[in-house]
Amino acid sequence: MILSDARILEEIEKGTIVIEPFDRKNLGSNSYDVHLGKYLAVYNDTTLDAKKHNTISHFEIPADGYVLQPNMLYLGVTLEYTETHAHVPFLEGKSSTGRLGIDIHATAGKGDVGFCNAWTLEISCVQPVRVYAGMPIGQLIYFPVEGEVVNKYNSKSNAKYTGRTDKPVESMMWKNSF
Repeated sequence: MILSDARILEEIEKGTIVIEPFDRKNLGSNSYDVHLGKYLAVYNDTTLDAKKHNTISHFEIPADGYVLQPNMLYLGVTLEYTETHAHVPFLEGKSSTGRLGIDIHATAGKGDVGFCNAWTLEISCVQPVRVYAGMPIGQLIYFPVEGEVVNKYNSKSNAKYTGRTDKPVESMMWKNSF
């Protein structure tokens, strides 16, 4: 079951969902539109290693936009900071974004109960496309959780993406044991 617009508003009022900044015009019938923040990042190395800390370089999207290139992975960030304390958030691309050939996540579209941060986006495209800071980029939908959540993301000792940021965050896979 997906939360409706009325239920999303109720949960915001209760504090179980936080969206900053919040603008009612971005609330759909069962989702909330999020926007591309002003920073993108790219990995510094062309070959990435899952056991190593792969560093990134951040840059600000110019006022006249930035042209994404195919066969590149860009890390973006949502303008919105979110908190989800009683629901599972899913981030999906908007149809208008998809129709420009832009994917906003490779595999990381689901958040966890207790996730508190802006969303890092794994952006790729099928042909060159100009993007702009502040453009609608995706939509959040919320699912209720059945049963008690014992281990919320923001209280896990091994949570890797908990520091509040307005910039994209690189993979922290290297912190895992394997």
